[in-house]
Amino acid sequence: MSPSQPIFRFAPSPNGLLHAGHAYSALFTDHWARALGGKMLVRIEDIDTARSREVFVEAILEDLAWLGLDWPAPVRRQSDHFDFYRAGAKRLVDAGLVYPCFCTRAEIRAAGTGETDPDGAPLYHGGCRAIGAPERAARIAAGAPHALRLDMREAIRRAGALEIAETMPTPRDAVKRRAADPGRWGDVIVVRKDTPTSYHLSVVLDDAHQGITHVTRGMDLHAATDIHVLLQALLGLAAPLYCHHALVRDAEQAKLAKSRGSQSLADLRAAGWSAADLRAHLGI
Repeated sequence: MSPSQPIFRFAPSPNGLLHAGHAYSALFTDHWARALGGKMLVRIEDIDTARSREVFVEAILEDLAWLGLDWPAPVRRQSDHFDFYRAGAKRLVDAGLVYPCFCTRAEIRAAGTGETDPDGAPLYHGGCRAIGAPERAARIAAGAPHALRLDMREAIRRAGALEIAETMPTPRDAVKRRAADPGRWGDVIVVRKDTPTSYHLSVVLDDAHQGITHVTRGMDLHAATDIHVLLQALLGLAAPLYCHHALVRDAEQAKLAKSRGSQSLADLRAAGWSAADLRAHLGI
């Protein structure tokens, strides 16, 4: 396939079973990849090794096959590429764009400013930004757990004004550009304490590495795109075209979620649903 042809991706995390919301996103992505003469890759986002399970990886691939989807091999698994993410993080470190944060979640909540990020989490107060280099080095040498946070003010200063190229509700619509506002996220974590990357860093690096031209995903990640275009600018990476689709909701209008125990695709199959039934139910 030539570089000019669109490349999409469906990238679930194997920390639970897929539900109808995941099915909608996968079917939506596959539909538009085919409609635009491209292809859809499958990527397993399993950097959270404490919660990821091999049984869920197998279930994801089984569910996607049941939906009638196919994808090129091999499937990229993020847990196989931690050195790749370390190298990306090192570029941010060498550029002086990150700093170690030793705070626990409880400490951040206790010292909260009252402000929250777009996901509703307490906005980080920035306390560790002021720790001097000698103290940082001593604490790290002593084995103090720490994450790496992006110095958002410095990152924005260097990147300048950013725009996001997006299209709604389908990738065939005219491309529109909106101003990115990554500052509303505060000093986001780009390397977690327990793993050498974060969702934001690994997804940006993987999209560039795999040549992703179109990112289709749910509206729950719309605001996170501000962080992604910022990291792309800082790392000199190409930015895909973004399309955020509506979320599938339950009878109470809450979005489907693994954490809420939403009915899985395996449950639907056991109840007698066919893939055609689910496609019809989702309007695809």
